[in-house]
Amino acid sequence: MTKTVPSLSRRAVLATGAATLAAPLIARRALASSGEVNVFAWGDYFRTGEILEAFTSETGIKVNVSTYGSNEEATSKLRSSGGKGFDILFPSVDTRPDYDDGNLLAEIDETRLKVERVQPALWRSSLQLGAAHRGKRYLVPFDWGTEGITWDASVHDIAPDALSYGHLWAEGLDRQVALRQKSVLTSLAIYLDAIGEVPSNRAMDIYTSEAENRRVFDACIAFVKKHRGNIGAFWNNATEATGAFTDGGCSIGQTWDTTGIRLHTDTDPKWRYGAPKEGALAWMDTAAIPSGAENVDQAYEFLNFLLTPEIGGMFSNATGYNSAAVGAADHMTEAKKAAFNFAYQGDAIDNLWWWPMFTPWISPLREEYTEKLTNA
Repeated sequence: MTKTVPSLSRRAVLATGAATLAAPLIARRALASSGEVNVFAWGDYFRTGEILEAFTSETGIKVNVSTYGSNEEATSKLRSSGGKGFDILFPSVDTRPDYDDGNLLAEIDETRLKVERVQPALWRSSLQLGAAHRGKRYLVPFDWGTEGITWDASVHDIAPDALSYGHLWAEGLDRQVALRQKSVLTSLAIYLDAIGEVPSNRAMDIYTSEAENRRVFDACIAFVKKHRGNIGAFWNNATEATGAFTDGGCSIGQTWDTTGIRLHTDTDPKWRYGAPKEGALAWMDTAAIPSGAENVDQAYEFLNFLLTPEIGGMFSNATGYNSAAVGAADHMTEAKKAAFNFAYQGDAIDNLWWWPMFTPWISPLREEYTEKLTNA
């Protein structure tokens, strides 16, 4: 992440870089040099429109974007349409089982996909996280991010390599901690396992059975009750998380990486984001082709375009997420590179805790304990 390469500007994509990026795409598949592609994406993926304009300029393909705000919303929409209406969408890798009922996703055709453009480690690890079903791949790694800790460095003197989930529960933090209910129980399980208080195989026991889930989560709820006074705000989206710090009086909290890094780069340098030494929670979003897609050639052209290093870097700069494209980091802005290197020091990336694939009984249990946490 330390190599310095100028980031790709919008003008470069639309002008001097257009022919270079477009030529192999257009020459390879003439069918995709016109028409349209219907994209179903997270609300902040293509908000600025630069990537869409560049793609249309190079291929002649019109991009129609619809957005969603949660995996549940995306699944529900596709299920209600029987897998029709969209040509590409971006599910989180652990949610693939939600699409199995009704066969809502098409198997990925690796003869159409530029597999070499995907970071090999992500391509491999995605299989264990949910990208495949019965030996067939349905999801392609697209981007990833983490949930770690954001803190006010003018208030908390914390060395990045010493950062711990335990800092959220320290004495003297009356109503200063921001948390996401759906994930703090997991980070607590990881922390309590790390300090030997509640063994759980680094929280993986909560996925082995309902009994084990309850054993660990009951202990987490008991811990929260003892430290309830620390909690200043709960959040469910990026806007709420940011507001907890800028308007809610919180000085430290468990947040997504984009929240903490944007607070640092866009609001005040005093805000820092880092991966706790116990391991930041890591998510992977993927690209998928719905089983009812009508513009399949165009969908693969769009995905291959998104996985070029330059466009991967543009995506990261615009959203704050880490692209799965090989070489994308070379096209991040210097500010983004610096924040990334600060957040993930030492073996932080190797130590990430990836969200496992959900089993049918996990979701209702998590909702039950989320309610208990809220009322603790």
